[in-house]
Amino acid sequence: MRPGGERAAGDPAATRRGTRVHVVSDVHGNTEALARAGDGADALICLGDLVLFLDYADHARGIFPDLFGVENADRIVELRTARRYDEARAFGRELWAGMDRNAAILGAVRKQYAEMFAVLPTPTYATYGNVDVPDLWPEYAGPGTTVLDGRRVEIGGRTFGFVGGGLRTPMNTPFEISDEEYAAKVEAVGEVDVLCTHIPPEVPELVYDTVARRFERGSRALLDAILRTRPRYALFGHVHQPLARRMRIGATECVNVGHFASTGRPWALEW
Repeated sequence: MRPGGERAAGDPAATRRGTRVHVVSDVHGNTEALARAGDGADALICLGDLVLFLDYADHARGIFPDLFGVENADRIVELRTARRYDEARAFGRELWAGMDRNAAILGAVRKQYAEMFAVLPTPTYATYGNVDVPDLWPEYAGPGTTVLDGRRVEIGGRTFGFVGGGLRTPMNTPFEISDEEYAAKVEAVGEVDVLCTHIPPEVPELVYDTVARRFERGSRALLDAILRTRPRYALFGHVHQPLARRMRIGATECVNVGHFASTGRPWALEW
């Protein structure tokens, strides 16, 4: 953080001299880069997906290979990439047979959260991704980290709204919710200068992953809110290799802030 960064959020003096915010999403276990993500900024915004369950680029990394080995990780990635979800689930059930799945996963998630939350700078504003476990966040978020979901906050004189989680998919990741519940959170945020979410609005160019070769879930309610309330920016992640990283929707600049796990670089917003 820059000197005085702890005073930047909502501080009129910070607005006069200019404010710089760094934004990350899809951290997926990259603790080393996360520790540097706030350098030079007045605040860090994290749009979720801290947990690394399985790295599709390196099958040796994540909770799954730690428990079952790289060979089984190769197989599960092969099935999921081919959209053979029923087979993937059946294969997973075989591997988990005789194990307490929830205890094993939560234990590994706790270890990752302890490491990542410990390096977050002050102040950090964070919301959940679809692979996160919201119930655990209060145990690890320190006093310098504000967790927001369906809520707003002022940073440097601008209003930021946050909506966490993802919509339901065949992948059945931990924090997927119904379209109706997600829309209610978007509605609760209301009009803001910057709308921060984990998933993108439902626009083909923003939700298509060029490497996975599939459309990820985007939110129609989010798109409608952008058209209706016209925030200056809509910031999100979730799609790791999008067809378009940024585009304008009406008055709003929509930006995929990047797959932080692979880039290690935050996206910067200054005013």
